[in-house]
Amino acid sequence: MTLGSAKTPSADDLLVLLAVSRTGRYSSAAEDLGINHTTISRRIAALENTLGGRVLTRGAGGWELTQLGRGALTAAEAVEDALRALVSTDAGALEGVVRISATDGFSAYIAAPAAARVQRSHPRVSVEIVAVTRRASQQRSGLDIEIVVGQPQVHRAEAIRLGDYRLGLYASRTYLQEHGMPQRPAELSAHPFIYFIDSMLHVDDLDLAPNFTPTMRQSVTSTNVFVHVEATRASAGIGLLPCFMADRHRDLNRILPDAIAVKLTYWLVARTEALRRPEVSAVVDAIRSVVDEQRSQLLGENNSRPE
Repeated sequence: MTLGSAKTPSADDLLVLLAVSRTGRYSSAAEDLGINHTTISRRIAALENTLGGRVLTRGAGGWELTQLGRGALTAAEAVEDALRALVSTDAGALEGVVRISATDGFSAYIAAPAAARVQRSHPRVSVEIVAVTRRASQQRSGLDIEIVVGQPQVHRAEAIRLGDYRLGLYASRTYLQEHGMPQRPAELSAHPFIYFIDSMLHVDDLDLAPNFTPTMRQSVTSTNVFVHVEATRASAGIGLLPCFMADRHRDLNRILPDAIAVKLTYWLVARTEALRRPEVSAVVDAIRSVVDEQRSQLLGENNSRPE
């Protein structure tokens, strides 16, 4: 018996849409599902024919859901949940892939421990971490969670404030022995500066951070904050570094801590539909726990050096 002329979407087609929405690419979705690229394309076309409109549109970072596609995604997630319930031998077990993008330092010292914590509790959950420093994306294909610096302006997503961290000026002991310790901010202009590459930095709060220091000539610059730390340790100049990274090194000394301390904020961005996935929610909870545990280090309030 048929009810009018309405068509019912295929569960297989919906699951293909779900895979593409999470990866942003047909090829990645095909690999995840164990089918070929042509089958992905054919199933998306079939779903669009059934629903009477486009469910995906091409974006800068890959395929993005249309409004119709976002509606279909809810049904796709329900299908996935139902299938998991049928095959799971442990009703409380979580499984799936959670993809995160975060800055280099956050990836190493916050996201990685959080991912390990989730993996120990939920061995079937795999966490992929992409280290990148950028603004929050308006179209977040292939990502479940983004960690950014500064309050983001996003649409169709939730922004969760994680906590503050500080940047401070640091120099190696060797550098200070050769060039002396600056006693006033005005003396900094005589020293080379280690930070991000101006033309390649598009995060407003990080871009404004050097305004807290007088004009300093650039020494070593990089898109990677670990390069900043190691260049500072190698005596290339004075680095503006995250305290939670620099304070780990015995050979680095904080300079003018009372005068130069830049407070920034980490934010977590995720689509509402991603946060509904238990495995994503578990990763978010773990990230928040690690941030809370490391709050004093993030703020540069723990100046002890490792032995």
